[in-house]
Amino acid sequence: MDMRSDDYGELQRLVDSVFPPDVSSAATAERLDVEMRAEILDLATDLMEVVGALPPRTYTRQRLCDQLNSILTARGWGNVYGTVE
Repeated sequence: MDMRSDDYGELQRLVDSVFPPDVSSAATAERLDVEMRAEILDLATDLMEVVGALPPRTYTRQRLCDQLNSILTARGWGNVYGTVE
């Protein structure tokens, strides 16, 4: 049985749009930047909930991925929406 949502991988697209592959690993973004990008990408309600659960802070790509994956895992949605890297 396939548990994947039609929105599987959309959080990876979000992370890649906030931190493009060619950007420095030291680059940072604020939570507000991530929320605004999520709105621009018109993410599904569940995914907006994940983004909305991010603590307010400055994120590197790795820290953002760790936090998003933690939120996905806590909600049991990793298999449904996919994790990020």
